[in-house]
Amino acid sequence: MTHRLTSKDILALGFMTFALFVGAGNIIFPPMVGIQSGEHVWTAAIGFLLTAVGLPVMTVIALARVGGGIDALSSPIGKTAGLVLATVCYLAVGPLFATPRTATVSFEVGIAPLTGDGALPLLVYSVLYFALVIGISLYPGKLLDTVGHFLAPLKIVALTILGVAALLWPAGTIAPATEDYQRAAFSSGFVNGYLTMDTLGALVFGIVIVNAARSRGVESASLLTRYTVLAGLIAGVGLTLVYLSLFKLGNGSGALVEQSANGAAILHAYVQQTFGGLGSFFLAALIFVACMVTAVGLTCACAEFFAQYLPLSYKALVFILGLFSMVVSNLGLSHLIQISIPVLTAIYPPCIVLVVLSFTLNWWNKSSRLIAPTMLVSLIFGIIDGVKTTSFKDMLPAFSQHLPLADQGLAWLPPALVMLLIAAIVDRVKGREQVTAHS
Repeated sequence: MTHRLTSKDILALGFMTFALFVGAGNIIFPPMVGIQSGEHVWTAAIGFLLTAVGLPVMTVIALARVGGGIDALSSPIGKTAGLVLATVCYLAVGPLFATPRTATVSFEVGIAPLTGDGALPLLVYSVLYFALVIGISLYPGKLLDTVGHFLAPLKIVALTILGVAALLWPAGTIAPATEDYQRAAFSSGFVNGYLTMDTLGALVFGIVIVNAARSRGVESASLLTRYTVLAGLIAGVGLTLVYLSLFKLGNGSGALVEQSANGAAILHAYVQQTFGGLGSFFLAALIFVACMVTAVGLTCACAEFFAQYLPLSYKALVFILGLFSMVVSNLGLSHLIQISIPVLTAIYPPCIVLVVLSFTLNWWNKSSRLIAPTMLVSLIFGIIDGVKTTSFKDMLPAFSQHLPLADQGLAWLPPALVMLLIAAIVDRVKGREQVTAHS
């Protein structure tokens, strides 16, 4: 007998996928884009939505089509390169950046206004926070129940209240756009969409979503694909609505905070003004649930992945990853964002190439001829873009400042397209040679 998901379970799976995505970055970056892009907010929003919604949904669909995780998706570049890519993605969205960031954001928004920004309150908070994360992550089979049916709906109600408030009671003035957004609003939004880490998150969560459907007894590959795609689309619609309301919230907050403020500060100022003291409590609870769900999803996914390759059990890895994330989270939010920007700028381009080209596998005689070299070129230029965001930028050769689209953080795109074109021609020629040799 073929097990199918009920409509309620499909919706819960969609809610769970949405809740896994909406973590710290998704709530703090859109208000920052909103306030900095000023009058160009909707142009920037389109760029942001492409990388922060379009790509993650594409990634979930790409994973659903290959029926599994990033290792299945990266098979055209070979086992070793695929494993290296997967490891980097899992570490970036796991214990190095994204998981610790969930703790620092929920602390800065909810606890710091009450206790002050000191090291001791953050330490105490992070210990309690990761104790909870570890506790829930030890039972991955119950994720659809704990997250899909309980935590995710809570999160959705809270985000809806915040979104409706942003539309009904805008804070007021729009600050003029910053220099970056006046020069290139679309591509600034596009690159800021990276920072949500959702495409990397999708590469990692794909397997969590598939396993959640399997936990309900679904075994048919075609049904698993269909349910994962539906979950991705439900999450995509939810993300778009959340982002649009947060752009609006940030865009009207020019009078409340400095334009350079981080997203946590913008949200806190808006909620304080609109809802008063009760608002601070509401925002703290919302961010806490949002961050907790994402941290649990990431910890489960990372532990499942590393358990395949290390002589450690899933439960032991949950403890190790949780404790390591706790230590890193004590660096503080601004430090974490600073360190993560160059790394994400470097690894995003090859991941984008991998996801987009995975939809074209049937077009080529041998897909690895195209995917591997194009990913390599995008990685090299992604690293150059990444170095430019650090204090080492003066060490780069002069030509790197004048590459096409370099001032927009997209220097990797033209060379990757050129490489793709060359590789496609080589693939056609070699394919014909083989056909001629066989005939």
